Amino acid sequence: MQKRLDPEDFAVIEETTDMAARTHGGRAKCLQRLMRLNLPVPKTVALPFQTVRDLASGGRIDTSAILKHFGDAPLLSVRPSSEDPDWGGPGALLNIGMNDARHGEYTNLLGHEAADQLYARFVQTYSVQVAHLDPDAFEVSGDANEVSLRAMLDAYEAEMDEPFPQDPGTQLADVLKSMARAWEGTSARLLRQARGAPADAGLGLVVQAMAPGLGPPESGSGVIQFVTSDRGERQITGRYLSQSQGRDALRDAAAVYLTRDPRGPSLEELCPEAFDKLVEYGTICRTRLREEMQIEFTLDGGNLSILDAVRIQRRPHAAVRIAVALAEDGVISKEEALLRIAPGLLSDLMHRQVDPAAPRDVLASGVAASPGAATGQLVFTSTAAQAAAARGEAVILVRRETSSEDIRGMHAAQGILTERGGMTSHAAVVARGLGLPGVVGASKIALNRRDRTLTTEDGRVFKPGDVVTIDGTTGTVLAGAVPLLEADVDEAFRTLLIWADEVRDIKVRANADSYAEAEVAKTFEAEGIGLCRTEHMFFEEDRLTLMREMIFADSADGRAAALDRLVPMQVADFTELFRLMEDKPVCIRLFDPPLHEFLPKSRDGLRDLADAMGLSLSRVTRIVEALDEFNPMLGMRGVRLGVTFPEIYEAQSAAIFMAAIAASTEARKVVPEIMIPLVSASREVELLRGRIEAVAAAVRTQTGEEFDYKLGVMVETPRAALRTDEIAPQVSFLSFGTNDLTQMTYGLSRDDAGRFMGEYVRQGVFPEDPFHRLDIEGVGELLSMGAERARAAQDGLTLSICGEHGGDPDSIAFCRAAGFDYVSCSPFRVPVARLAAAQLAAADSRKETEPSTDQW
Repeated sequence: MQKRLDPEDFAVIEETTDMAARTHGGRAKCLQRLMRLNLPVPKTVALPFQTVRDLASGGRIDTSAILKHFGDAPLLSVRPSSEDPDWGGPGALLNIGMNDARHGEYTNLLGHEAADQLYARFVQTYSVQVAHLDPDAFEVSGDANEVSLRAMLDAYEAEMDEPFPQDPGTQLADVLKSMARAWEGTSARLLRQARGAPADAGLGLVVQAMAPGLGPPESGSGVIQFVTSDRGERQITGRYLSQSQGRDALRDAAAVYLTRDPRGPSLEELCPEAFDKLVEYGTICRTRLREEMQIEFTLDGGNLSILDAVRIQRRPHAAVRIAVALAEDGVISKEEALLRIAPGLLSDLMHRQVDPAAPRDVLASGVAASPGAATGQLVFTSTAAQAAAARGEAVILVRRETSSEDIRGMHAAQGILTERGGMTSHAAVVARGLGLPGVVGASKIALNRRDRTLTTEDGRVFKPGDVVTIDGTTGTVLAGAVPLLEADVDEAFRTLLIWADEVRDIKVRANADSYAEAEVAKTFEAEGIGLCRTEHMFFEEDRLTLMREMIFADSADGRAAALDRLVPMQVADFTELFRLMEDKPVCIRLFDPPLHEFLPKSRDGLRDLADAMGLSLSRVTRIVEALDEFNPMLGMRGVRLGVTFPEIYEAQSAAIFMAAIAASTEARKVVPEIMIPLVSASREVELLRGRIEAVAAAVRTQTGEEFDYKLGVMVETPRAALRTDEIAPQVSFLSFGTNDLTQMTYGLSRDDAGRFMGEYVRQGVFPEDPFHRLDIEGVGELLSMGAERARAAQDGLTLSICGEHGGDPDSIAFCRAAGFDYVSCSPFRVPVARLAAAQLAAADSRKETEPSTDQW
């Protein structure tokens, strides 16, 4: 049995009505605020979420109780009112109440043309949106007239076997039920969830008396806003269209400008009093609603009505500029400005982006590993990327997966695409560090390395030289050259981050493996380098040869001889880095990757290596095969290399100490931070600490210079996290490497997890990719236990994370709550981390006296 709803299940919106966005939706609440500000809003009734849910479930409402609030023979509109306007909703329906009798009345009052348009519009939208009839049967070429109106009414009767409904109560009931059911439909639910709405998000409905906008001069409708949506600049924009309704002015070429314009007529000239009032109302909305609003209005014989006001749609650049301008003008506080900007928006300002208005021919999709967009020719090898860069050509490097030997090719490319990988794969980490757009884990493309072709899921084949556009923000690859929006970091961006630094209470460093990356980190005002991966410095041609000589040496003396020639190069690297960062700390991780990463894999590469080493191809092949490991990420790497081949870490430590001496001045002494990777046992730290102390003593004796340094451990294994109480007394700091810690905790390969991670998230196995967002329950517990035990064992210990989670807002919240001293992330994520950290502090200390958005 259908439930009959009570009259109390709706409310007339008045200044004192009990109404909130969480129960009636944002549009209903905003209309109440406009009424409180004495703006001319027509009579409006609001249906709350629960009423709409009941209607969708088959409940009925007494529409006569609603209609009585609008007087005799009203003309009404119904609009959706979701809690957040960005979640969308069913389209508005206008002119409810039009029927044959009202058509006759409006013919006498406004004339045939206006009456025909009012009735035809309602018949058309009702037939298509409520009765779900074929839209083609209700299409009108040009303005509606008596003939086309009659054709629509006949088409409705032919399809429905009954005349078009004439009773306004029936019309209204059908419209309300249709909109309620549309909101609960599967497509609508998926769409709003994609926009960030919860699955059970409610919808309110707003029933409003209409000002027709059709009739005696000056009648019409329009929209007006006072800043631009693309850049947030102060400018009156919008359109006005005579003899129109709703938002027709935005779609009709006959619409006129709002302000005086040499290109054509304007509302300011047609109806200056109404224009002046709109400007006044815009100022009132900005100061009292504390937001830049777009106002929808109607003129009826020169009488102005405000139908709606919504937060203007804005691109990221405009969002930042608007928030900063409102704070600078004293409309909102600095803290409120910080809280209004989603940290991820800053990435859009730092990188080129695909124009949202551009057509998209999607070739492939994968993990959005590094934001930004780039267009270039496809290349399939690092060598080809370097050659193209030398010719001044823009290229997109495509690989099945990348490794350390691809570094130079990645530097040369404009963007990176891989068939395999996830958020913390080699390609993803390097792309973010370089600020390159990156899409990884595009598993539905097929790469043929021999023929050097890329085949898409729909069978298209791409060869070297074919042009594509990579969109690392959305994780898509597009055919051809697509229009791009340039990066734009302006004064508003910098101002917002200055305000962020004033309130945040956790430091932000950057992961930087080269001088160029450190320059970016310094530009974005990172508070130091939290992770410098030294191995990336060894892939230049001259250094790579020396590295291979060291690997092929068959004794400690032979390795030391090769390392002696590498040390001056490392000294130069570190000296540059220390001088660039000035008084900011620099944490250098000692050598981490397995040695086989520095050796070629192809037959041609092995032959070239044999020639360079003066060895037989068979011997080179045997050595390379002997160094190969079944699971290299859990094999001979990190601290295990330092224990087994101590001369490697000793040489690196000496280079760090000599660089610190070279970069120090009388006024500023460099205190380097040395970090030991992949520790599992305190004895590993004990062994290496003794050797590093011996190297420091030797350098002091050799140079006659005194210096200090800090020794720390990169906590990347679950065992290290559990035994921090034993490790902490031997070091000055612990930095949790959450990339490897997540990998080892889950037993997942971060390079291969992309193959199934999407399905795992979709089916609810994981709420989110744990390489993208820190797993608070599992990995987070290890971090909490490790931090608690470490600090109990040693006071004053510095704690941080240096994995890619360091740039994720949710992960930063965890680190802040756990009492970590800093987070470290890719250079281009530093502004994101600074803002996210500031928002956490601002939310905690937000003043109670600041007016809430519901107050008005």
